[in-house]
Amino acid sequence: MSTDTTASVSTHILDTSVGRPAEGVAVQLAARSGRDADWQAIGGSATDADGRCKDLPALPEGTTHVRLDFAVESYFEKKQADAQQDAPANRDSGAFFPEVAITFAVNPGEHYHVPLLLNPFGYSVYRGS
Repeated sequence: MSTDTTASVSTHILDTSVGRPAEGVAVQLAARSGRDADWQAIGGSATDADGRCKDLPALPEGTTHVRLDFAVESYFEKKQADAQQDAPANRDSGAFFPEVAITFAVNPGEHYHVPLLLNPFGYSVYRGS
């Protein structure tokens, strides 16, 4: 929850290759106060059955930049394994991008919802509502 002195962040992931939420993706949150400051790991969560992280940690006061790190490789590996239980492995399966890091600027008192639209060979993000 944002306050007058802090921003807040939420996210969700839609796997556009199947048109469904991406469940079980680990998401790490980092923050910094100023463009030249060091990143501080704040904590993380994993996406639920709706592809949402509803329990990301609060941002520290003075945060100006946020980074969301999505560990998508294991999600695609599991998805591929589930799809090919009885089929031969495909050498080209998996994710081209094993990780997705999204960095954005924030202002105190505002909430930032940052959805990730994901497929094995690309992704897109935007500021949602």
